[in-house]
Amino acid sequence: SSGINAEWSLRPGDENKENDLKELSKLQDSLLEKATGFEENKGWLTAKDKPEEDDDEDLGIVGDDFGDGKDDFGGTDEESVDEEKEAAADEAERQASAKQVQTFILPTAEELEEEEKNVVAPAERNERIRAIIATLADFKTLREEGRPRKDYRSLLLSDLCAYYEYNEFLMGHLMELMPYGELLDMLDAQESKRPVTIRANTLKTRRRDLAQTLINRGVNLDPIGKWSKVGLVVYNTSVPLGATPEYLAGQYMLQGASSFVPVMALAPKPGERVLDMCAAPGGKSAYLAALMKNTGMLMSNDASKERTKALTANLHRLGVHNAVVSNYDGMAFPKVMGNFDRVLLDAPCSGTGVVSKDQTVKHSKDESEILKIAEVQKKLLLAAIDSCDSSSKTGGYIVYSTCSVLVQENEWVVDYALKKRDVKLVHLGVDIGKNGFTRINKYRFDSSMSQTKRYYPHTHNMDGFFVAKIQKLSSRIKMPKEEQVFETGSDGEEDEPAAEEENNLSDDAEETEESVEEAPAKESDNPEMGSNSETDRTNNIEPTSDITSDKKLKLKSKSKKKKIKLKKNAVESPADG
Repeated sequence: SSGINAEWSLRPGDENKENDLKELSKLQDSLLEKATGFEENKGWLTAKDKPEEDDDEDLGIVGDDFGDGKDDFGGTDEESVDEEKEAAADEAERQASAKQVQTFILPTAEELEEEEKNVVAPAERNERIRAIIATLADFKTLREEGRPRKDYRSLLLSDLCAYYEYNEFLMGHLMELMPYGELLDMLDAQESKRPVTIRANTLKTRRRDLAQTLINRGVNLDPIGKWSKVGLVVYNTSVPLGATPEYLAGQYMLQGASSFVPVMALAPKPGERVLDMCAAPGGKSAYLAALMKNTGMLMSNDASKERTKALTANLHRLGVHNAVVSNYDGMAFPKVMGNFDRVLLDAPCSGTGVVSKDQTVKHSKDESEILKIAEVQKKLLLAAIDSCDSSSKTGGYIVYSTCSVLVQENEWVVDYALKKRDVKLVHLGVDIGKNGFTRINKYRFDSSMSQTKRYYPHTHNMDGFFVAKIQKLSSRIKMPKEEQVFETGSDGEEDEPAAEEENNLSDDAEETEESVEEAPAKESDNPEMGSNSETDRTNNIEPTSDITSDKKLKLKSKSKKKKIKLKKNAVESPADG
């Protein structure tokens, strides 16, 4: 026998201590087992040969897998099972409670009638709007049993109109443009003003020098972004921006960021002939002159004589020398002057992209007004195309823009021009912006419509805008297939339509009469959406006929003569031919 400690080793003649030494050895072994937590009879694990903890996980050891009735933490198997059942029950209860909270129960007809009598708190209505949108996003799971999607959309439309103070016509069309969650972001953005932006006039200064001067006057500003070399955004200022010496000297122009894009897309060259068809108050015309470096000829036209006063004053202040100010109806401009290298048409529109500037747009626009202004936009765009020279060596481009987000003022108008004139859409040359719609709901547009750009307050922090760049290929006027009358020659082959009708750019009577007929039919639950204009410009532009009544009669008589000639040739042709 041997002891653990040398001091307790046996010495000769000391047999009486042997029993004490054995008992002490057992006691020390027992203390060692309690200190390490391992028992000697567990052959799978010893104190001096302990495996890594990861090995237990790899082997799938959970609790006590060796039948001693205890897990690694001292608990029994029964207790572990009870805890698992309790946790599963808690999780099921939590999921059921969450589903009950997320599921939106539509109010009954009696509750809706009660709401009409009483005022609903804005916070409560806003909460219900977001609950409906969440339900529509996962309709199959969160909807109330037996209630169709139409009921949720109808209540959402009603709540949005009440909360944001829009009429149902305009809100209904806005709901078609984008997902409902994004729509809320846009509506919220329309409730606040856009940042003040200014454009440095490169005819008189550089942006860097202007920025330093204004900073010294207490103006906090930054460059508007990498996409513009002349724009500055103003955060706050201690001086009125419209009364500084730099403003009066014409070094900058107070101008919205979105209005930079049409001019950048047109990209006029020095020495060209450029037409700005709706130029007042002159911000875009002055930017065009700066890009042209005050060379060539810039025709700044506006239909309102009163507005041409502000146009002239701004051009003088900004140092523009190559501009001619005119006061003509834009639709009649091809008869006044043509063969321009480039044409800019910032058309009158509903102003649905600038609600933050004019809150009356929310409830003042209806379907009839929208459709009337849509007709004006179509005629203006055709006139702009007819005023452009397709044979220009450097140009032949038209830019169409509106401060509206409605489809009927934008893609619908451009698609109409593509069908009526020999033109095509080209890329703007500007990187920012969302692509235009090629299809939305039941409307289908030309596939090249994706080259147009849309701008929204909530994504670009600028006014809502639409910009399209068009290239004129020839002066040919496209005719609908049902109106094309062919003359049959002696050889029995069909000739092309008469050149006299094809090249007469002023004979557009049939086009103006059909423009209403070609408007897409409205859906039963979605009223037709058109376009309104800035109020002052719209009221000063009245639709005019493209030709006189005498010319209409001549066209009809020519058409009848051709049909008679076609029948006559068919009768006189040999029977065996």
